[in-house]
Amino acid sequence: MSLLEKRIALLSALGQYMLSDAPEWLSAQDLAARKNGWFTPESIWLAAENIAHSFLRPEALRDWVSGYHLPEKSCTVGIVMAGNIPLVGFHDFLCGFMAGHFLQIKLSSKDDVLLPHLVGYLRSLDEAEMVRVQFVERLQGCDAYIATGSNNSARYFEQYFGNRPHLIRQSRTSVAVLDGDETPEELQALSRDVFDYFGLGCRNITQVFLPEGYALPRILDALQGEKHITQHHKFRNNYDYHLALYLLNKVPYLVSDNLILVENEIPFSAVATLHYQFYTDRAALLERLRADDRIQAIVGHGEIPFGGAQTPALCDYADGADTMAFLCGLGG
Repeated sequence: MSLLEKRIALLSALGQYMLSDAPEWLSAQDLAARKNGWFTPESIWLAAENIAHSFLRPEALRDWVSGYHLPEKSCTVGIVMAGNIPLVGFHDFLCGFMAGHFLQIKLSSKDDVLLPHLVGYLRSLDEAEMVRVQFVERLQGCDAYIATGSNNSARYFEQYFGNRPHLIRQSRTSVAVLDGDETPEELQALSRDVFDYFGLGCRNITQVFLPEGYALPRILDALQGEKHITQHHKFRNNYDYHLALYLLNKVPYLVSDNLILVENEIPFSAVATLHYQFYTDRAALLERLRADDRIQAIVGHGEIPFGGAQTPALCDYADGADTMAFLCGLGG
């Protein structure tokens, strides 16, 4: 078996494990949920299921990696991971592992349970191969860096890692463009794009663009399918807080039991709120959105299907920067 096939076999086994009810895996999920109130069992399972189905199928891995010339020499790559949603840094780990580099991973304190557990499972299958992966408090002696954070932290990363090859990601969000011909099923699917992970991911829809004259109550009605989300205390606290702010500041809004809809040109919206804008020229709007470096994904007819924002393929890279190409270019 080639080294590449060996890695694919390991990842395939990991995918099966992530979909299992192994007691150790369930215990890790429970610990992660207790440490971070946003990491509900449902959110953790959703992340694990998406990773297993979209990233860890052998045929998908082979097809993906076939487009790259894997490096002949291994480097040490430092990875600073975010922690906004469960396992958000898994794709960076996956790229580094498939490229054959040594990895120093600095985890976010918000998500420091799940990935170490999964790497531990891989280590139990092949300790020699997994010696390449270390979790550290401080990155030292790295040949290159990958870091994900806010716009402020990105400036710090640029300064700190600027003398080495680096891939720095900033804050991004996603939008939906409706044309008025959406079916009830498509609009219901849009609610998953808005509410999965409580709207905390860069692929969550935080702004919708509506054709001029679109009836706003229609969008609120369509998103009622996720009313159970208000039972989560952190989400409810955000809902109440932002509603109070809009009332005090006399900002016009529409409201449902689980969402505050506000007209705003800024694509980023707070938890429990959704920004909207009207448009007249769909083609011009899409052209502008594709050129906007704040936008990670666009949902709508002819774009990402409704309900598909949180299921990226292996080649759907964060910030549009090809992580695998970056890593493959390090070792010659």
